[in-house]
Amino acid sequence: MSPGPLSSGPKLVGKALEQLTGQVGMSHRYVIGIDRSDYGLGDWTKAAGLGVSWQKHGYRVGGATHESIVPGNPTYTNVTLSRAAGRDSETVQSWLRTVNRERELLSGAIYLVDFLGLPVVTWKLREFFPTAWRLTEFDSGGARPAIETLELAHAGFLDAESRFK
Repeated sequence: MSPGPLSSGPKLVGKALEQLTGQVGMSHRYVIGIDRSDYGLGDWTKAAGLGVSWQKHGYRVGGATHESIVPGNPTYTNVTLSRAAGRDSETVQSWLRTVNRERELLSGAIYLVDFLGLPVVTWKLREFFPTAWRLTEFDSGGARPAIETLELAHAGFLDAESRFK
């Protein structure tokens, strides 16, 4: 009995996806969506620093010999996004000029999307604004693209009211 067409397993599925989408393999991108804004900041290839931490607060009740602990307020780290500079870089510059004039705190989200552009994970950011933007040095003799980096501060991505819903 000869092997059937599906005997090659994942190779066949990968080839079928490549033919349907024109993309090889699985690659993720990060898309930034801003609520109440006309700015789509485009796709980003690298995201770093999305995190949260709590300080530990300890206390002793009366004459207790052991310490009880509770979490303090959450502290969120800045998010740093990077990508090769391109057409979306002009949109980012326009947004930065608007933020510089209006000083408006925005809400929005970071979407981790797959190679088809479908969201895999979403982090909703409250009250975010840019804290830094930079571009790598210009080097026309180098083989690497100029990398644009955007840093965002935010008031959190965890829903503080979730236990009451």
